[in-house]
Amino acid sequence: MPGASRRKRRVRASLVLVTGLALILTALPVSALAGTALPRGFVYLRDADPTIVQDIRYAGSHNFVGRPVKGYLAAECILSDRAATALKAVQNTLAEKKLSLIVWDCYRPRRAVDDFLQWSKDPAHAEMKAEFYPRTDKQKLFALGYLATRSAHSRGSTVDLGIVPSPFSLPPRNPVLALKACTLPKGERFEDGTIDLGTGYDCLDGMGNTSNASVGEAALRNRQLLKSTMAKAGFRPYAREWWHFELVNEPFSQGFDFEVSPSSNGRPAR
Repeated sequence: MPGASRRKRRVRASLVLVTGLALILTALPVSALAGTALPRGFVYLRDADPTIVQDIRYAGSHNFVGRPVKGYLAAECILSDRAATALKAVQNTLAEKKLSLIVWDCYRPRRAVDDFLQWSKDPAHAEMKAEFYPRTDKQKLFALGYLATRSAHSRGSTVDLGIVPSPFSLPPRNPVLALKACTLPKGERFEDGTIDLGTGYDCLDGMGNTSNASVGEAALRNRQLLKSTMAKAGFRPYAREWWHFELVNEPFSQGFDFEVSPSSNGRPAR
């Protein structure tokens, strides 16, 4: 029958289309499949290595601003594909020592950088000073090099991170606890679960300088471990902040301003 023949042809055409689409999707790189909303060349870190612990501070209120930062709609680490691959190599090296990376910030939208700038000019908001910059004038944070009007984070290959034991679970955060100076010794400052690295993350103070001897020998050894392991994977450190690393061979020279949004696969970050 002519009608039946046409239906069979349509069915065959549909099967060919579906099969072809499946082959195309299979051939696509991780950067195209992991997060369909991301620009080409970017990935969600947990799609590259789900074992790396994430505690994305600027998506919440436990940071030097004291609130979620503009542009952070999800607690997700987004990086260039190249940077994520390099971090995976670091993680593999640390795993041999029963250690793991913990990332606190990755790609940072330009609007977040602008948010920091406006916050630094507002003397009315210093709610988190006692913990994150107890001895530093917030209006001098840019001049002192702790913040930048054009952040390398916006290029997608810069990360803020530390080292934690493996296996690891994030310590519970009690929002009613009093703030404790990030410069206090391990066990007295906020407990982020890291090995002793001398200060807390985002400690905008001279003690955060990578080679500051006042943090003690154990913390200096741990900082050197982090520095050397990251360097072997192609990252360079920043002398003022032991937690800050930039990929030397980064793929993008310009900054981006897309939002940090949830992954389309819906899996929560660790």
